[in-house]
Amino acid sequence: MKKYTHETLVGVFVLIGIICIGYLTIKLGKMQIIGGDFYEITAKFDSVAGLKPDSSVQMAGVEIGRVTSITLDTQDFVAVVKMKIKKGVPIQEDAIASIKTSGLIGDKYVSIQPGGSDELLKDGGVITDTESAVDIEGLISKYVFGSATK
Repeated sequence: MKKYTHETLVGVFVLIGIICIGYLTIKLGKMQIIGGDFYEITAKFDSVAGLKPDSSVQMAGVEIGRVTSITLDTQDFVAVVKMKIKKGVPIQEDAIASIKTSGLIGDKYVSIQPGGSDELLKDGGVITDTESAVDIEGLISKYVFGSATK
């Protein structure tokens, strides 16, 4: 009888350990099991050089979401960036999305400047006003080779 009590106790601890590992895997992996507290918006850019999926989306320096995917629109030849935004963060229809760099040679992220419209973007909405990433290498090469305007 005592043998079965120890085996049951060990089994309970192993089960609790497996549940804890599963929970930490989901939380640390930023996975979502059901839905999530996000809505998705899209923006089209001429260039997204250096931007990657899972890059930060910020408004006023505060992270409000993440980039979920970057694809190429083969009809207009522009980059289509899909972002998931926290549900409590309203974004106006006339907001401006820009690709910025954290630091001089840091990671790229999407910065959203709020607009003045009363209309808000809904799930699946599109930001029409965008500013592409600044090409630092191109600017430096123009300056070095003398073709920069004064």
